[in-house]
Amino acid sequence: MRRTLIKSKIQNAVVTESQLEYEGSLGIDARLLRAADMIPYEKVHIYNVTNGERFSTYLIEEAEGSGKVAIYGAAAHKAGPGDSIIIVSFGLFEGSEIPGFRPKIVIAGPDNGIKSIR
Repeated sequence: MRRTLIKSKIQNAVVTESQLEYEGSLGIDARLLRAADMIPYEKVHIYNVTNGERFSTYLIEEAEGSGKVAIYGAAAHKAGPGDSIIIVSFGLFEGSEIPGFRPKIVIAGPDNGIKSIR
């Protein structure tokens, strides 16, 4: 049996911009993506700590070191600049892959830099 588990998470990211007139997605600094083992076009769930909104979309890569966390398209109704968000990706795991598995957790710091990785 396969089970859906959290694969990776970026905690404490702060939205730097939002653009309603866009095809739709979540842009994230390439450094954060790499650290969290996330890739462009991967589906993610976003939990807005500031206002309680929850939504899902896909990722696009922003320039490395830019600190950018941008909400594009209809999702811009759910989060705006200054909002604190959690970005979560999930994976399907076979039972044999689960023992000892731990998700990659990236804690964002000032300017969406990497504060710590667990």
